Amino acid sequence: FNLQGYSNDQVGQALNKEGVAVRTGHHCAQPILRRMGVETTVRPSLAFYNTTQDVDTFIKTLWELKKVRF
Repeated sequence: FNLQGYSNDQVGQALNKEGVAVRTGHHCAQPILRRMGVETTVRPSLAFYNTTQDVDTFIKTLWELKKVRF
């Protein structure tokens, strides 16, 4: 995903400060991203060890970023 008003690195850094690990970049998928009109994205990944608190922190951080810009 991309969050309007922020670079993907800014989103990744904000999430990292809250302990949420994501990947930013082209994820070895440049052709499809270019076809979709973007160069890079933020990619969260969930696994069996993630908790509902992890998801809540992820969503809360994105909402906080959105509030700052809009």
